[in-house]
Amino acid sequence: MQTEKVIDHIVNWLKEYVSNAHVNGFVVGISGGIDSAVVSTLCAKTGLDVLCIEMPIHQPESHVSRGQEHIKQLKANFPNVSDNLVDLTPVFEEFKRQVSLDGKPDIVDMALANTRARLRMTTLYYHAGLKGLLVAGTGNKIEDFGIGFYTKYGDGGVDLNPIADLLKTEVYAIAKALGITDSIINAAPSDGLFGDDRSDEDQIGASYSELEWAMEMKENGKTATDFEDRKREVFELFSRLNKINQHKMIPIPICKIPKNLK
Repeated sequence: MQTEKVIDHIVNWLKEYVSNAHVNGFVVGISGGIDSAVVSTLCAKTGLDVLCIEMPIHQPESHVSRGQEHIKQLKANFPNVSDNLVDLTPVFEEFKRQVSLDGKPDIVDMALANTRARLRMTTLYYHAGLKGLLVAGTGNKIEDFGIGFYTKYGDGGVDLNPIADLLKTEVYAIAKALGITDSIINAAPSDGLFGDDRSDEDQIGASYSELEWAMEMKENGKTATDFEDRKREVFELFSRLNKINQHKMIPIPICKIPKNLK
């Protein structure tokens, strides 16, 4: 990958999109992870307004400190960057008090994890509306179009996404070229939706490099029978997640009414 040229291409794409949309810039949710660090830096390089928002909900201290370190570095290098801290923990706790938590614990935990993401999406769009900004997404290609590892109308609810055509390994290459801090580059990827330090790999059951391999193999027409042992296991995992999460990747189904019925 021609890293520097890819960076220039994304930055120019962002500037052109904002110009055509007649808005002022971008709002980005900062998680302390590599994807949000890369996206916020790419947005900052446009010279347009960039609002970075931290939205902790019982967040691990390691996530918070990495996010704050990144914002500090970003503001030192780009005068067009501002930041805001919105503590959503009280909002989340009040939500839990107002809804039923009956059900199997794992199902309730997942529903609440998705609620965290949707509260953050609402917060980003609130600020975007106030300041005339676009919500910049932070999902990479394997998450958005491979296994659907995001919350529908949560972190999947965005106006545009500058890294959705980049694999996770390519995001790391971009991060190094952009000078993202080592603490973020070396941290295990985590969506931070459960209030602990569980990694994406812990949740998914495979590393991003393994999933990228499976995605490539599937695109090349391979099937599970072409592999054995761990490779077969990863390929089957990718195929299952890709299938069950198609509802996130395709347009919302619309019931078309026949003309003779109208």
